[in-house]
Amino acid sequence: MARTGANGRKTGRSGVGGQLSAKVKPLPPSTRPKAATPKSRGPKARTASGKKADPATLAAAALGSQEGLRERTEAGHRAAGRTPPSQVSTKKTAGATRVVDDDIRSYAGLVTEDQKLLESPKSGQDFTRTDPWRVLRIMGEFIEGFDTLASITKGVTIFGSARTDPEDPQYRAAQEVARLLAQAGFAIITGAGPGIMEAANKGAKEGGGHSVGCNIELPFEQGANPYVDTLVNFRYFFVRKTMFIKYSNAFIIFPGGFGTLDEAFEALTLIQTGKLYQFPVIMFGRHYWAGLIRWLQSRVLGEQKISPGDLDLILLTDDPSEAAQAVIDAHSTPAPPKLGV
Repeated sequence: MARTGANGRKTGRSGVGGQLSAKVKPLPPSTRPKAATPKSRGPKARTASGKKADPATLAAAALGSQEGLRERTEAGHRAAGRTPPSQVSTKKTAGATRVVDDDIRSYAGLVTEDQKLLESPKSGQDFTRTDPWRVLRIMGEFIEGFDTLASITKGVTIFGSARTDPEDPQYRAAQEVARLLAQAGFAIITGAGPGIMEAANKGAKEGGGHSVGCNIELPFEQGANPYVDTLVNFRYFFVRKTMFIKYSNAFIIFPGGFGTLDEAFEALTLIQTGKLYQFPVIMFGRHYWAGLIRWLQSRVLGEQKISPGDLDLILLTDDPSEAAQAVIDAHSTPAPPKLGV
């Protein structure tokens, strides 16, 4: 029986043994039409710097990114007159201690606990290296963080680049903001590193306030600045981020990189979705953030990916007194009722 093809016409097969009809001869292989291959439209994918996007480029970028982070962190310590902790042998501190797994190294160097958690599971692993076991570690890390920081009822987290020099105006501004907030009774929380983090912890001590550092395990030894009173070490970024949010009444975002942007947009998302109330997100340094704000206005808002009011969640200033006062005012103002309540 003849069959109907995709175009609705009968094919040239006879009803005897499925043989080809004598009227229809198969084309020799060399003359058969080749299957059409989809043509790429527009320019090929490139990295943001214009390089070809392929696995080798991405792998090199990941290694270079880690090295760049290490260099920026070390530069911050050297600018403050200290030998970077990654270049000296230090004693272990409580919390996330560094355990080198010699049998599961990767091309990226020391394997952190975050990396192990985010990797795809491997068969035949010892139970102490499996995800169920890590859940117990994560629980313990949450408990340690909650227990250590439980006394903080008024806190402000200050973010910014680890590379910022003590002579930089932004360093001095962060120090002044922290000093003013400490005098107003706020604990100052940072990532415990050098640069802007160090400036904020230093300002907290000058203002007679509680200076807190939440350190994170990295592929290199980051170390904590000497102005931290209470230090908590974390293996997992998401646990540390929870502590920043839970024990803060505001975020002050100084010029920084990916980590700084991550914390800023984390807070903005939580406010936008009704998880946080009266939580100022202050971007300090109008000139530094101007390009980002213009892009949010022209592209993100222009294409209605956010609402006009979302931009009002961001406060911009160059004045330490204004930044501190915005936090103080928000803390003294009752939270609005929840939507629909």
